[in-house]
Parts: sequence; C-alpha cells; structure tokens
Amino acid sequence: MMSQTDQTENQDKSKKKGYTASSITVLEGLQAVRERPGMYIGDTGRNGLHQLVYEVVDNCIDEAMAGYCTAIYVTIHKDNSVTVEDNGRGIPIEKHESESAKQGREVTALEVVMTVLHAGGKFDKDTYKVSGGLHGVGVSCVNALSKKFIVQVSKEGKVYSMEFSKGAVVKPLTEIGETEKRGTKVTFLADDEVMRVAEYDYDVLTKRLRELAFLNRGINIYFHDERFDNKDDLHLNYQGGI
Repeated sequence: MMSQTDQTENQDKSKKKGYTASSITVLEGLQAVRERPGMYIGDTGRNGLHQLVYEVVDNCIDEAMAGYCTAIYVTIHKDNSVTVEDNGRGIPIEKHESESAKQGREVTALEVVMTVLHAGGKFDKDTYKVSGGLHGVGVSCVNALSKKFIVQVSKEGKVYSMEFSKGAVVKPLTEIGETEKRGTKVTFLADDEVMRVAEYDYDVLTKRLRELAFLNRGINIYFHDERFDNKDDLHLNYQGGI
C-alpha cells in the first residue's frame, strides 16, 4: 500500500511533468530555424540541402524580375560551399532605424535581412511587385543553417562585407575595397551539424537553374562546379522564355 510520503512525491513529479505555462518554449530569432529546419526548408537531407541554394538564387531572381539584375553566377566550390552572385542593386547597408531602436544598437538593413525572419523588400509593394522564394524567410534560413556565411555588397563604388556563423554575426559590416560593379554576393557552407547531406548534385542544380532561366526571359545564369573537371560550365539564357 502506498504511503502518504510516496503519494506526495508522485504528485510533485506529476506537477513537474505537467503542461503548464513554463512548458511553453519561445525560440528567439534564427534559433527556431536551427531547432526545426524541416519547417523552413522541407528536410535536412538532399532536398533541403539544394533548397538552400534555391533560396539564395531566388533573391537574385527577384532583382531580375524587378528589372535590376541581368546576370546570376552560381559556383559550387571544392569544399561544397556555394557562391551566388548577381549584378542587382545590392542589399541596402544603411542603418535600419526601427530594428536599431528595438535592439538598442546600430543595426544595418543588411544584418536585418540576414538575421531576422520575415524581413526583406518583398513586403514593400513599391520595392518588388512580384517575388518568389520564402518571402523574407529564405536567405535568413540559409544563414541560420550555415556554419560559414559571407555576404558582400557592391554599390556606389564601394564593396562591403559581413560574416556570420549559424545565424550570428562574427564579423560586422566592413568596407573592404572599391569597385565599379554593383550587386550582392553570398558564399555559404551548410552546417553539417544540422544537415544530413553535404554533397550537391550537379544534375539537380542544373535542372533547377535551367527552369529558372526559362521562366525568366532574358536572364543570364552562369553555373560553374569546381569539383569536377569533366562537367561543363553552363550559360543559361532563353530569349524566348516566359
């Protein structure tokens, strides 16, 4: 027969295991992406890995659809890191007033785009009339799921660089040089602590890039894979596309 002491102990344990207000966990910022990546990119396997590339490329496509980008360069490096570069307007690097006030420090628009979910020009009807991707979630998710993520912005004769790891800033926005180019360049290495697959499939990527080129008439997409000597560099352009 259970003693009074045993009953009290069981009641205490039950309370500890109970579904109370303290059971509700709030995941801040990009932590939610790292805890539940499947909610954002589908899975952490082959499909999810390739989705990371698509999300960055979709940002470039949005610039093309808005009439500001004519070329997108996609490179798979030997270590399976990926670089995606466009000749669009370049992500704004000025101070973001509301986010700076919220965080009590100076925060650039670039940092907001890369670290805050549902942040981006796609919500401003005057910036992008139409857009694809995950609507302000995509590139920040890629950042969250990358152990190394470097973004360079070229605009108004200057080149700026910012580096992240697992969604956190590791090197603040810095002016690193001068240029006559404009656009945004992102290089990322998927985090193998989260992603179960590390190797990109050349054929899968070329198929998707070919579709994007066909669906966006006149855009030039260049694809180079450093891992293989026997794979062709591609220049995809469909003047008769949709």
